[in-house]
Amino acid sequence: MSEAAAADLVHGHNDLVFNFGIEGYQPQWLHGRDAITTAHGRRLAALAGHTLRHVWLVWDLDADEWFADCPVLLDFGADQVEVNHQKFDDLSITWNSADPTRPVRWPTSDDFQLAWRAEPLPQLAPLPGQRLSHAELLEWAGDDMANGSIALSFALSTAQLIIYNALDENGLTVDPPEPCWRRQPLTR
Repeated sequence: MSEAAAADLVHGHNDLVFNFGIEGYQPQWLHGRDAITTAHGRRLAALAGHTLRHVWLVWDLDADEWFADCPVLLDFGADQVEVNHQKFDDLSITWNSADPTRPVRWPTSDDFQLAWRAEPLPQLAPLPGQRLSHAELLEWAGDDMANGSIALSFALSTAQLIIYNALDENGLTVDPPEPCWRRQPLTR
């Protein structure tokens, strides 16, 4: 591992934490609905009534596509929630730590040319300016390896943004949840 890559690994909870080349970002991996609700439920619920300003994604400039390994940033003004999935059931939710005006430097390779982009996917373009009705957790209840994985759902004025685990990376949809998702309301 290069010196630069080693510098991008930080200590947290007795493990080395990979920061995805994002200065200040330290994911806090959680597993399961109870752990996520305990750690972030009230704060996510408190976002209700706030207006979404931007959805930031890391963009692979060479491939001209979303680099779905990095966190999804939802900018609500005073609060920015940072959502990231890895493996089959790891979910990290952090707050106000990633600055989308700063460069992204993938720590293990200089081959990636990455940058933050606001609403780079067509389905995200109409979301800024919409008010959040509520946030909730969705728990997958399918008969497959994703059973029990947790997604975050943000019900906006005219759309529902869901950030889910797409097998070791983030996935996004603005459609209502499929029937295999069990809704887990969050309260303040």
